[in-house]
Amino acid sequence: MTDPILITLSVNGRAISVTTDPTAPLLDVLRGTLGMTGTRYGCGAELCGACLVLVDGAPAYACSREIGSLSGRAVTTVEGLGTPDSPHPIQLAMLAVQAGQCGYCLSGMQIVAAALLARTPSPSRMEIAAALGGNLSRCGAHPRILAAVAQAAEAMQ
Repeated sequence: MTDPILITLSVNGRAISVTTDPTAPLLDVLRGTLGMTGTRYGCGAELCGACLVLVDGAPAYACSREIGSLSGRAVTTVEGLGTPDSPHPIQLAMLAVQAGQCGYCLSGMQIVAAALLARTPSPSRMEIAAALGGNLSRCGAHPRILAAVAQAAEAMQ
């Protein structure tokens, strides 16, 4: 364990400072220290996508990203995509098409979808499937998840 240090970063648009081991995984800080439980622990090995967040707008695995590498950076979790009063279009679309069964994978799926739509406003079905390829889901709702991303893209036009 490394000696704790003060780390300041932006999480969901708010500046935060935490004193922690700089080698601690971002996921542990988000869930344990900050109480943001929308980002999930899945495999701990960058294989399932449940822990994905945006770091400076790009998807990043929170399970393996050391908090010390994020000083001064901007992190967006699923809680930061939208609010209950003003959900992100991907969140609205996922609800509209009933994209989740258990919902465990959806936070990571929403993060990847938001990143895709930010860089590719009108993605093809193949581009959507490729973007979500690193997110594992064991349910039968995957076609609805793909449809939700396409619906969100249309809504954002």
